[in-house]
Amino acid sequence: MSAIRHALTIKREDDFAQWYQEVISEAEMAEESGVRGCMVIKPWGYGIWERIQRLMDDRIKAAGVQNCYFPLFIPLSYFAKEAEHVEGFAKEMAVVTHHRLIGDGQGGLVPDPEARLEEPLIVRPTSETVIGAAMARWVQSWRDLPLLTNQWANVVRWEMRTRMFLRTSEFLWQEGHTAHANREDALEETLRALEMYRDFVETELAMPVITGEKPENERFPGAVATYSIEAMMQDGKALQAGTSHYLGTGFAHAAGIQYQDAEGTQQYCHTTSWGTSTRMVGGMIMTHGDDDGLRVPPAVAPHQIVILPMLREKPEDEELLAYCEDLRKELAGRSALGERVRVLLDKRPGKATQKRWAWVKKGVPLILEIGGRDAAGGQVSMLRRDKLWNDAAKANFIGMPKDEFVAMAGAELENIQSALFVEAKAKRDAQLTRVSSFAEVEAFFAEDKRYPGWVEAEWVRPTGNELESVVQKLKALKLTIRNTPLDAEPVAGECIFTGRPAVERIYIARAY
Repeated sequence: MSAIRHALTIKREDDFAQWYQEVISEAEMAEESGVRGCMVIKPWGYGIWERIQRLMDDRIKAAGVQNCYFPLFIPLSYFAKEAEHVEGFAKEMAVVTHHRLIGDGQGGLVPDPEARLEEPLIVRPTSETVIGAAMARWVQSWRDLPLLTNQWANVVRWEMRTRMFLRTSEFLWQEGHTAHANREDALEETLRALEMYRDFVETELAMPVITGEKPENERFPGAVATYSIEAMMQDGKALQAGTSHYLGTGFAHAAGIQYQDAEGTQQYCHTTSWGTSTRMVGGMIMTHGDDDGLRVPPAVAPHQIVILPMLREKPEDEELLAYCEDLRKELAGRSALGERVRVLLDKRPGKATQKRWAWVKKGVPLILEIGGRDAAGGQVSMLRRDKLWNDAAKANFIGMPKDEFVAMAGAELENIQSALFVEAKAKRDAQLTRVSSFAEVEAFFAEDKRYPGWVEAEWVRPTGNELESVVQKLKALKLTIRNTPLDAEPVAGECIFTGRPAVERIYIARAY
């Protein structure tokens, strides 16, 4: 077999971080904005986010949650009411102190000393405080509960080390916020949102995840319990792809969210919050991308099929374009994954091979190249993005009658969606290893192991100083505890940190 000449200049195995950046650039996902830590999301990248948003929003609303919108600017005093919460975000907050600029006499602009705000405003890092203030107004009686809200918005957390889609100073997300009469209802909502995320990410993004509870040191600031979905990237690192928090009554006490129960007694609400973000796009890239660029699961692909007519600037081109347009219309009338097929006829000028590789790098699931002979013979030439190369190291085009392809296009897209998940899960499962001692952890993550994966271990769930000792021990190896899987098998041994009888299983990994 001859060597394959891939579309990217950097291979995953050579430099995964640089490969990731090249995929984003070559797939035209995003670019630098001129503001450190902020990105311009280009049409293909934003189209994927729009698909994620649309599909997720349907699930959110199906659970009876209603969308709202809350201000970007939050008074500092709102955070000051919740000490633990504000301490957790203090180093990441962007602060507005003035409302006007004036000239500096040298052609520049400076804040007007006369325009200092009476109270600084925080650029939204998360919305528990401002939504809590609204909930305190909206909830009066037990009849007002549960209160189920969500917002799609942007947030700002001033990051020191940034990477597009994974860790940016500004990012897009949804954040659900709910209030309930008691702990049981609130915890049920917390776990419902977690399961919604798991099913969404595995079904729509074809990205296998492990659901579980975060350890005490990884909880959301002010939360009683934090749960997460954790995905493994191809380099073996973990990515927290979504979180759901049971907040207890702490935020309700701080914001005054109370209700009168059926007996006339005032009670504090139990609240939750849960969120996912554009980080899922980064996770999708690192889960499915290959040395030719992005591979987008059909469920979230803005275009599931792209038709490329091989134009020659001849009179016959009109007949070829008419054939391709008929094909586009027929495919657009078909269904896949519960929706109409999204198909694009790319009529832009340029060589078909150049346009083909542009779409390969973007990761469109199915590419059709149609030439004059194909049109004359009622044929199509199909290329599956997930099966790009044949045994001769050539693009794996498959020819077939047009009608046959139209009939099977929906099933082919569904097959690609399933195949991407199966492939990703197999890779992940091959990189999950059980250990029974900390020495095994050290050996597993030895420096010469490039993509080690995760280890599953048992521990006593320590707290306080004992937990801090464990955290520091792992930090020395650049490791963190990801979560305690909800579906874990019963423990059967000793804690790898203390030697005492273990109480639960945990996953340990390097992470983004």
